[in-house]
Amino acid sequence: MGDCPNIREGDEDLLLSQRRRILEKCCDCANFKRDLKRFCENGHPLASVFSLVHDEHQRQKTQIQSLVSFLDNKTLEVRFLHELGSVLQSSVDLEEVLSVALTAITAGKGFGMNRAILLLTDRSHAQLKGYLAIGPRNYEEASQVWDEIASNDMDLQTLAQNFRLNKLSAERAKFHDILEQLSVPLDATDHILIKALDGKHPLLIEDAFHHPDVTPGLASLLGVDTFLLMPLHSRNRRIGLIIADNCITHHRISDEDMLSLETFTFPVAFAIERASLYDRLQLELNRVTEASNKLQEQQELIVRMEKMALVGRITSSIAHSIRNPLMIIGGFARSILKSTPASDPKRDFIESIVSETRQLEGVLDEILNYSDSLYPTRDFWDVNRVVETAIRDLQDRLIQRGCECRFEPEANLPQAYIDIKQVSYCLRTLILNDIDGRTGENIRIQISGNSDSIQVSIADKDRNVSQDELDSLLTPFSISHDIGNGLGMALCRTMLDKQGIPLVVIAPPEGGITYTITLPTHKEEPS
Repeated sequence: MGDCPNIREGDEDLLLSQRRRILEKCCDCANFKRDLKRFCENGHPLASVFSLVHDEHQRQKTQIQSLVSFLDNKTLEVRFLHELGSVLQSSVDLEEVLSVALTAITAGKGFGMNRAILLLTDRSHAQLKGYLAIGPRNYEEASQVWDEIASNDMDLQTLAQNFRLNKLSAERAKFHDILEQLSVPLDATDHILIKALDGKHPLLIEDAFHHPDVTPGLASLLGVDTFLLMPLHSRNRRIGLIIADNCITHHRISDEDMLSLETFTFPVAFAIERASLYDRLQLELNRVTEASNKLQEQQELIVRMEKMALVGRITSSIAHSIRNPLMIIGGFARSILKSTPASDPKRDFIESIVSETRQLEGVLDEILNYSDSLYPTRDFWDVNRVVETAIRDLQDRLIQRGCECRFEPEANLPQAYIDIKQVSYCLRTLILNDIDGRTGENIRIQISGNSDSIQVSIADKDRNVSQDELDSLLTPFSISHDIGNGLGMALCRTMLDKQGIPLVVIAPPEGGITYTITLPTHKEEPS
């Protein structure tokens, strides 16, 4: 160490191998070249041989270094293509495939082009249309992007994922003006883009502003003199076209670049077609699933309607069978009651028969109303008049109980789309339920609404109801002491539900009870 100017720290192993020291250090040493020159000047007979051997060694050394650099580049390219192929083969997401493909074209670790523009064929409109682009628009943006990539040192897949998550929408917006104008009919066979699409190999366009096949509008739109057109084909089907250029660096596109990109286009075209087919398959699957769900709902509705129709026929048949003898019994009892003096001890029994008969007639009316509720018939009606009619029908009972029902019609209300018979029954039932067994009740009915719905509220601030009593009101036959009230409230909810009308019953802690019915003002849209 120290005797040779070319052996430095870390080269100690060369001191033990004279052959390696001569080949690696001495042949390039300035002292050796000076000695060899002096050797030739002295006229030694072996001087020419030494010079020839030295020159040949240097030439081969340079050639080997060039081959090593070439192999290193090819190794990186093979690794890149392997990584690219793995992503393209495994992905069925179109956005991911396009992000990987365009990132591979523009990334320094890939093909290193400055800009890539993808056009896809739209078979439904018979056009080749701009779909996505990636790359900088000016040198300042390019420098920023390149510095960011160099500092992060990400692989291809990470670069593509970062582009898809953070930059895909921004790139689309940035190149919106170019993509909107890149639309060519597929039958325009004289257009350079369609010519390239119909071809099977990349087409390099040079001197684009004076090229006979390039329109001035296309050259001006791309803004570059040289660009590469790469058709994307899959099983003889035209998938699209990629336009690649070096709009920032203006580096020459070599034949080797074209060959590498041509190899790259085959898996990209296949991956795009597969992802597009997968998207269409998912769309059709969603449609089939939606249709299947609707069919199942319709089948369940048919079964439910059949059951309801059967229940309606049974209840109607039973009610009509009971009504006739019941009316005869009630008629005879009322006739006997009229001719029976008040002092007659049998009068109490006859009055009991009349009362119970009237009660049973009420139950039969509710059963028949339930049968009718299975098939609501709706139309547009004035809610003010519906409420006023319901109050007028109950006026005698309200007076008999000493109850007051206050209602002020609301002006400028739209008409409600309802079954007037069922809604009127529900209003009467709710009011009667409020005064049943009580006297002196003050009931207030209010109406409010807009273009979409009308709310009818029946409020009794004097009545106190617990939560258990409130639940029992809406449960069929939960009130066992009076069978006539056992079905009314539950029947109201059933009737209104079948019309899509919500019934809300509230009994706040401070007292009172409020029934709210929300009536629609429009017909339902057919599904």
